[in-house]
Amino acid sequence: MVAERLKHLNQSLIDAIDAVLPQTQCRKCGFSGCRPYAQAIVAGQADINQCPPGNQQGIAKLAQLLGVAPKPLNSAHGYPKPPSVVRIDEQLCIGCTLCIQSCPVDAIVGAPKQMHTIITAECTGCELCITPCPMDCIELIAIEPGKLDDLPQSRADKARTRYYMRQQRLNHENTSNKKTNQTNSLDRQHEPVEMAEQRKKMIIQTALERAKIIQAEAEKKTSMP
Repeated sequence: MVAERLKHLNQSLIDAIDAVLPQTQCRKCGFSGCRPYAQAIVAGQADINQCPPGNQQGIAKLAQLLGVAPKPLNSAHGYPKPPSVVRIDEQLCIGCTLCIQSCPVDAIVGAPKQMHTIITAECTGCELCITPCPMDCIELIAIEPGKLDDLPQSRADKARTRYYMRQQRLNHENTSNKKTNQTNSLDRQHEPVEMAEQRKKMIIQTALERAKIIQAEAEKKTSMP
């Protein structure tokens, strides 16, 4: 009974801390998102001054919530910056989808080998999509004063919702992929020996033919004056 009550109190405190955080999901705090950071604070594994986007005001709110003294931002985690979003140079984008995979709030849309673009109203400026881009075609731009359509708390609430929706989607996809892989594995276990051998031969033959083509192209280039 006591353990359950403590668990409930901890969850309530985690919720309260998470509500104060800016929800950029930028991982600068050293954790995979704002809620994991809140959980780490409650567990005594993180301090209140590890969130650059929250800046000194965020630290003050956390200190008041937890009944502790405020402290300066730990610069090892970065520095505050003005509200920002990222922009993709669509002329250079090759559609590799690495930026889509790295966005914690699904604020990037596009298809493989097709141009990608940012949903500016949903972008948190976390910068996680910049490093994976092989074309170096994503840049961070500051939002002009007065251009924000909603208040910081409203933006944080929207980002939190999108973050949770993405987590649910990924969990669903992982579950579906596991089931598909298990089904394929069972199908192959019951596959007749003759069919299994035939399938292996086809795979090997295809690989050999591809290798011959690559070798022929390489020899052609070498023989060219």
